[in-house]
Amino acid sequence: MSITWILVANASAAYLYANYGPRKGLQKLREFRHDASRGKRVDLVTDRPGHNRSNGNGRGSYIPATDPKQHEAWTFASQLARELENGRKTNSYQRLILVVSAPFIGLINSNLGSQVRNLVSDTFEKDYTRANERNLVKQLESCIYL
Repeated sequence: MSITWILVANASAAYLYANYGPRKGLQKLREFRHDASRGKRVDLVTDRPGHNRSNGNGRGSYIPATDPKQHEAWTFASQLARELENGRKTNSYQRLILVVSAPFIGLINSNLGSQVRNLVSDTFEKDYTRANERNLVKQLESCIYL
């Protein structure tokens, strides 16, 4: 029997489902929240920029190299990728379907190891984190017999 994991995610929430075979439906395994990704940029950084010394006569303001919201999204993608890697190591699934919002899918893909990437059979660039299970099943019926 082949077990399929389905990751439904965006930058602030994710749900991990499993399908244990035909006519078994979906079972929710885990739910992930990352509220920092939803926060405003101003709430994610200190109240004023730091200072760094320059070769000139004054000080320059330090501007972070990455956007704080982007950094939080990358952190969450990394956490999800670790969860998928742990599942692969314990042989918890043999097939993976990604249903991830369009901007977040790139971060997920960049954090996945090659062995997990080889288990991905289908990818949907949609945000179904707010969809109920019945609507999710309708969207997945083209790639999995639920």
